[in-house]
This record gives sequence, C-alpha cells and structure tokens, in this order.
Amino acid sequence: MTATPRPRPGRPGRRWLRTVAAVLALAGLAGCGGGGSAADGPAGGTGVGGTVTVFAAASLTESFTRLGRDFEAAHPGTTVVFNFAGSSALAAQINQGAPADVFAAAATRNMTTVTEAGNADGDPAIFARNQLVVAVPKGNPRGVTGLADLTRPGLTVALCAEQVPCGAAARTALDAASVSLTPVTLEQDVRGALSKVRLGEVDAALVYRTDALAAAADVTAVEFPESARAVNDYPIVALRDAPNRDGGRAFVAYVRSERGRTVLTEAGFQAP
Repeated sequence: MTATPRPRPGRPGRRWLRTVAAVLALAGLAGCGGGGSAADGPAGGTGVGGTVTVFAAASLTESFTRLGRDFEAAHPGTTVVFNFAGSSALAAQINQGAPADVFAAAATRNMTTVTEAGNADGDPAIFARNQLVVAVPKGNPRGVTGLADLTRPGLTVALCAEQVPCGAAARTALDAASVSLTPVTLEQDVRGALSKVRLGEVDAALVYRTDALAAAADVTAVEFPESARAVNDYPIVALRDAPNRDGGRAFVAYVRSERGRTVLTEAGFQAP
C-alpha cells in the first residue's frame, strides 16, 4: 500500500493535501528520504524497508530485541538483525569494515573509537544510562550486602574485562569503595559474567542492573552505593557506510522515541 508522504525538513512549501498527481509524485520519492527525527514514534520513517543490521552492547539484548520486533511491526517488510556483544569488540568490527547500519554502545569511550575513525553518520546521542549491582544466586545464600563482602575468603567473583564497559565501571566502583579483589574469571561482556552466577560457577558477579533484572528468576541483585560513581551512558548512532542508511536512521529515531524510552525504562535503564 502506498504510504501518504510526510512533509520533510527543508521543503517548507509542501502540504499534506495536494492534488492527486502531486501526491503520487511525492510517494515515488518516499523511499529516498531519511528515517525521521528522534521525536518520531512508531509511525515515523515512511518508506523504510529491507534488513536493518544493529550492532548493540550485550546488555541491550532483551530491550533491543523487543524494540526490534516493534519496529518490524511498524515498518512491514523490514527485518532487524542484531549482533550483540561487548562494545569494544563491536567497535573494532565496525572500524574493520563489518557491514552494519547502527551502533549502540554501553559506554561513550567505545563510541568514540567509531566516531574518530569517521564511521558515524552524524553525532551519537545518549539514549539511556545504566548502573552496576552485585548479582548473586537467587536468595543470596552467601549473604552478600556490598562490595566489601566480595573479598571474603572462599567467595568467588566474576568481573568483565576492563576493556569492556561493564569491566571499566566495575573498576571505578571498586576503587571508589577502596576494595581490592581478584576475580576468578574476566569475561568479554556482561552476559558472560552473569552466566557464571546463573550456572553456579561463581558466588557473585558485578553486572548491570538491567541484566540482573532480566535474570531475576535465577539471581538476586544487591545494590551498593558506589555504583552511583560508575554510571554508564549509552550512545547510539547510524553508521556512515550503512547498507541500509534510511533503515538505520529510522531505527535510531525509534529507540529515541517515546516507545523506545518506555521499553528501556521497563527494562531498568535510566533516562539520559
């Protein structure tokens, strides 16, 4: 079904109601336009279609999967494909030429490596924030109440490697609490650290609040005050060499829309 065209920035003379001929002419151009502004909701991005490839931080798995389904429903004929991994690994893949339309990172540092390489289409926008918790097995059998408890003899801890955002945040929080500990494993993304707790391989892990919430059937989240010193900003940007530039821009706008904010808040993210 042919979509009714929407007025576009920079073309002030166009109106919604035109002659039939003018409307048809504009409809033919709909597929060439941008993906809409950050204020656009589910109806934004007229003419978007095809596959939209999104490289996103592992901590966004549940919320972005949900938003991907919603985006596909709002844009029939569109398929959203995700690559979830540690932000540092994703940034490296993009800078090495991996085909992607959107990059959503769990820290500005990893986004900067992409923008400085000239691979961003415009300026990144912060769309969410996240904080750490201590994830422990359901019911907290070891009675962990804060970071200092992680140094108890015999208590095993998983952390993310420091080059990934959850690891850098963990280091900041531990330093703020003057706590020194030796983890039994360093994982390449937050889901790796969380899985060690879920599988019973460690007694605790420092993970994002959103990841602990998503795994609430298996783990208990222990809040600690030093997490306020290690809040991570999540930036998103469409990519310069995107195979589906319009689709990428439209997905970024959807994440930043009211619907996107609702999904992210329900997942435990903080507003930027």
